[in-house]
Amino acid sequence: MLVQFGKYDAICSEVALIVCPLLGTDLGLEPVCYSRNVEINGTVIFQPATCIIHIAALFMCGIMVYHIRSKYTAVGRKEIVQFFYLYAFSETLAIFLDSAIIPTYSKVYAYFAAVYVGLGTAIFWTLMVNGFVGFQLWEDGTPKSLWFLRISSLGLFALGFVISLATFISIGSLNPTNTVGLWIVQLLFPIICIAIYVISQVILVLRTLDDRWPLGDILFGVLAFVAACVLMFGVSAQICSGVKHYLDGTFFGVLCLLLAVMMVYKYWDSITREDLEFSVGSKQAAWEVKDSSMGNSDTDVITATGSSVTHESGQQGGGYGGKGFGGRDNGRLAPYPGGGNGKGGQASGGYPPSGYSGNF
Repeated sequence: MLVQFGKYDAICSEVALIVCPLLGTDLGLEPVCYSRNVEINGTVIFQPATCIIHIAALFMCGIMVYHIRSKYTAVGRKEIVQFFYLYAFSETLAIFLDSAIIPTYSKVYAYFAAVYVGLGTAIFWTLMVNGFVGFQLWEDGTPKSLWFLRISSLGLFALGFVISLATFISIGSLNPTNTVGLWIVQLLFPIICIAIYVISQVILVLRTLDDRWPLGDILFGVLAFVAACVLMFGVSAQICSGVKHYLDGTFFGVLCLLLAVMMVYKYWDSITREDLEFSVGSKQAAWEVKDSSMGNSDTDVITATGSSVTHESGQQGGGYGGKGFGGRDNGRLAPYPGGGNGKGGQASGGYPPSGYSGNF
C-alpha cells in the first residue's frame, strides 16, 4: 500500500478506521475487506472481535493502574498514571465507535469521532512528556508538574478535536476531502511523540542506570507498535481475505497496541524502585532503643519485628552469650558497657545462657 501525505484514500481502503466513514464523499471511505458483523437483539455489531480486545484492554489497564498507584514513592507515579487513564477512556469510546453502537449515519458520530482523535493526540503527548520525568528536570508529583501535564494534554486534546471536527463537518478550509490537518494530528504526530519518547528513554537507561534489561522492554514495545501499524495499514485486506472475513487487521492492530501499552508499564515498573523509608505497607522493621541514663547496669533493649515486641533488661547481664545486644564490632555483636559475664551468662557465647529461665 502506498500512503500519500495528507491522504486517507489508500489507508481507508485497507483498514476500517473510525474516521473513514466521515471522509471522502457522502458515503465515506470503505475498506475493500472488513470483518463479519453479528446481530444481537436486533442490533448489528460491527467488529465484534475487536470490541473484545477493547474490553480486555480496559481490564488490563485497571490492573496496571492499580499496581502503579500501589508504588507510593516511585518516580513519576502520578504522571504515568494519567497516560493509562487517557488510554482507558479512549478504549471505552472505541467500543461504541468501532462496533457502530453509535451509528455512523448519526449526527453525533462526528463529534464522538473528534473526541476520539483528540484523545489519541493527548495520549501520545502525555507519553512523550513522561519520557522526560525520569531526567528530574522538574520535581515529579508536585502540583506544578501535574498541572503542566494536565493543561498541556488538554490543549493537545482541544487541538486534535477542533481539527478533526472541522474536517468532518467542513469548517473553513478543512473538509472531508482536505484531510491534511487530520492526517498530521492522527498519524504523523503520534510517530513523532513515540520517537522522542524512545530516544529519551534509551539515553536515560544508558546514562543513569546500571541495569540494561529495561532496553528489552523498550525494544519489545517498539516492535509491538510497528507490528500494529503493519497489520493495520499494510496487510489488513490480506488477513481479512485469508480468514474469510472473520477477522481483519484492526483486530491484530488493536491487540498489538495493547501489548505496546503493557510494555510501557513494564518498562516504567522496571526502572522505578520504591524508597522503603517512606513506603507504606506491612514491611518488617527492627530497631533498638538504648537508655544511657540508667547507667552501665541498666540498659533497655527493645527489638520489634512485625507485630511482636520483646523487652530485655540489661540487669540480667548477659544478652546473647553473656554480651549485650549492642552495635557491631568487626562484624560481631559488640558488648554493652558493663555487659561482661552477667547472671546466668556464659563467656563462651552459648545460647541460651545456662541457668536462665526467663523469656526473651
